[in-house]
Amino acid sequence: MKNGWMAALACAWIAAAPLAAQELAKPDTTAQRSARLFTRRDAYIAGAFAAGAVAMLPVDRTLAKQLQDSTVQANQLLSHAATAARRVGSPGALVLPLVTYLGGRVLHKPQLADLGLHTFESVVMAEMITDLAKVAAGRARPEEDPEDPFDYRLGRGFSNHAFASMPSGHTTAAFAAASAATAEVGEHWPRHRTVAGITLYTAAGLVGLSRMYNNQHWASDVVVGAAVGTFSGWKVVGYTHAHPGNPLDRILLGTRVAPAGGGGMAITWASLRR
Repeated sequence: MKNGWMAALACAWIAAAPLAAQELAKPDTTAQRSARLFTRRDAYIAGAFAAGAVAMLPVDRTLAKQLQDSTVQANQLLSHAATAARRVGSPGALVLPLVTYLGGRVLHKPQLADLGLHTFESVVMAEMITDLAKVAAGRARPEEDPEDPFDYRLGRGFSNHAFASMPSGHTTAAFAAASAATAEVGEHWPRHRTVAGITLYTAAGLVGLSRMYNNQHWASDVVVGAAVGTFSGWKVVGYTHAHPGNPLDRILLGTRVAPAGGGGMAITWASLRR
């Protein structure tokens, strides 16, 4: 029971912290959205995430041991749930936004296409940052030595997957998708923002917990992944909505292909002013 409660509390913290930060960071109106990519408030929130990751370091070993307890690992429900959550993080965090974008274009639902495209972009950006961070940190995964969460060596994650623990890529992708999708729902369907945020961030938190359950990441890896993903979503959605004429949006959201006279096809660009 103790194991379950600690794991549940860890998941709740991982999921709730980014959601709370996003609630604090969201603008009250579209006009208040900053055109700058980073603001002073971002630095404060990043500092809070960093503090959370540092706070997790002392319990990395304890949580890893508890989640690898034989009774916890033998639980079939937990095992199947962890597998499902892992697939939500990858490939789900990329596939679902892409399907949403294509569905929005095919069905002529621009808001749906907007949500899918910016969520997909957020996940791609987050994963690029994560891949670089993994190489730089060179942290050993808990399956290598569950007694040593402080095993780092610069650059060794580039050639050896076993030393690419920090941060968690699945968690980063899941939180990037949750952050971007929540922000997009706030833009287009503000009355549903809170429900969407709670649902999406909880799912992302479960992805992070599944990586700990599978002994692939320490708790602090998951917190850092959540931070990178959450910021990626905020920044992509905020920046693209502040700059609706950006090249990717003009091409991927503004293009229209329609039959033209003489049996040809015409490509046009629509205004993306919001």
